[in-house]
Amino acid sequence: MTKPLHLAIGAFDGVHLGHRAVLHSAREAARADGGLVGVLTYDPHPSKVLRPESAVPLIFTRAQKDERLTEAGAQVVRHEPFDRAHAGIAAADFPRWLRQTFPRLKSLHVGTNFRYGRGRAGHGETLVAQGAAEGLGVSLVAAVRLGDETVSSSRIRQCLVAGELDLANAMLHRPYEAEGVIIGGRRLGRTLGFPTVNVAWEPELKPAFGVYAVEVIFQGEALPAVANYGQRPTVESGPVAPLLEAHVLRGAAPTTGDAVRVRWIRRLRAEQKFADLAALQAQIARDSAQARQALGLFA
Repeated sequence: MTKPLHLAIGAFDGVHLGHRAVLHSAREAARADGGLVGVLTYDPHPSKVLRPESAVPLIFTRAQKDERLTEAGAQVVRHEPFDRAHAGIAAADFPRWLRQTFPRLKSLHVGTNFRYGRGRAGHGETLVAQGAAEGLGVSLVAAVRLGDETVSSSRIRQCLVAGELDLANAMLHRPYEAEGVIIGGRRLGRTLGFPTVNVAWEPELKPAFGVYAVEVIFQGEALPAVANYGQRPTVESGPVAPLLEAHVLRGAAPTTGDAVRVRWIRRLRAEQKFADLAALQAQIARDSAQARQALGLFA
C-alpha cells in the first residue's frame, strides 16, 4: 500500500449516522489527495475485556459490520485484537503505535467522544496535539443528532429492545437486519394456512419480541414477509429460546439450508398469547394484511 491512508477509528457497532459522519470525514481527506479510506476497529469489543460482567451486546456481527463499513466508503478495515496488553498502551504512546502499525498513515478521524489509551486517559484534544507530534492530521467529528436524539449505538440498542424500530432504523441509516440459515420446524404454520421459514439466529442483542413487517433477502431478491420473533407462547408450554420465523407474502420462499438476510421494516405489535389456534390463525391473517400495507403491497 503506497497511497496515503486516512483512518477512522472506533467500535462502529451498527455503523450508524454518527459513524458514517466519521467515515465521511476520512473520505473527504482521501478524495483531496487520492488516498485510501481506512477503518481501525476492535475485536472483541473493548467492553468484553474491560468489563466482562457488563459487556455491551453487539447490534451486528463482524460480517454485518464489515459489509456496512464497506458500503459507507471504507476501503481498508483492520480488526485489531483487543486485549489487556492493548488496553495498557499509554495515551501518549497511542499515536506512535498507530504510525508504526500503518506506515502510510496521514490523518485520523474520530468522534468528539473518542477515548483512548490506558484508563481512557486520551481524548480528542490530546489526540490533536499528540497526533501533530507524529505528523498526523486529526479531525474531530461532532455527534449527529436526529431530532432531539443524539445518535449512538447505546441509544439504538435501547430502541431495539424497546420495540422502537422506526427510530432505530432511522439512526442506523439502513434497516436493522438478521442473518441466518433456514432450519426445519414443526410446520405448524402450514397447518394454519400460513407456512413459515425458521431462521437460525442467535443475536447478542435480542430485539423486542413481536410481529414485524420484513423483507427476506434471498439470492438477491427482497421477498415481502410478516415475521414473528419471540417465544411463541400460544404453542409452547413454557419459556423457550427465541425464534425468528417469517411467512413470505409474495414469491417463492427459501428452503431448509438456504442462507438469508431478514430486513426489519416495521414493528406491528408485541408478541402475545392467544386462547387457541383459531384465534392465532385469525390474528396472523390480520398481521399479514397489515404487513402488506406497511410493505406497499396492494394486490
